[in-house]
Amino acid sequence: MFISFEGIDGVGKSTQADLLEAHLVGLSREVVRTLEPGGSELGRDIRKLLLHRGHVDARAEALLYAADRAHHVATVIRPALAEGKVVITDRYLDSSVAYQGAGRILGATEVRDLSMWAIQGLLPALTVLLDLDAASAVARRAKTGDAPDRLEREKVEFFEAVRACYLELAAAEPDRFLVVDARLSVDEIQAQIRARVDELLGR
Repeated sequence: MFISFEGIDGVGKSTQADLLEAHLVGLSREVVRTLEPGGSELGRDIRKLLLHRGHVDARAEALLYAADRAHHVATVIRPALAEGKVVITDRYLDSSVAYQGAGRILGATEVRDLSMWAIQGLLPALTVLLDLDAASAVARRAKTGDAPDRLEREKVEFFEAVRACYLELAAAEPDRFLVVDARLSVDEIQAQIRARVDELLGR
């Protein structure tokens, strides 16, 4: 099974992925946790270029994310799935569609087509979208005290466009997406996620 977590920065993706991993391990499932960008050795170099350097042209940014994703799928995700493992990734192609397609105004269709070519059509069985308004997400990130990366420094309006695109993607593919209100408690969010995953596992 292949599961992705999506949402604007600050919605709690890592926390929920941690809890889901623990749940699946408790069910005797072998889990591979990964992320984008940076889920491979090459990806870690690309991540530094994308998030911790200076300005990157919008189209170059989209192409770098696609390059990271192509290598990530070929060297990490597909091999793990072939071995019968559960793969949980923090971000996947929907991030590019929302962040570069809508946030950078490059066009959601064009960016999706690029990513679909890079991943050779491999989509998750489940994409969990943690939904939260942009202002609240920005406030949450500020409380962590962590230095923001290049994308996290974008204005609220950028994240509003990204969020809107995410919701459009979820509406277009309701069978793949599970949209969860990120204002709920950690336990309430996890309960919804586990219920959907257990259903997919036939439990």
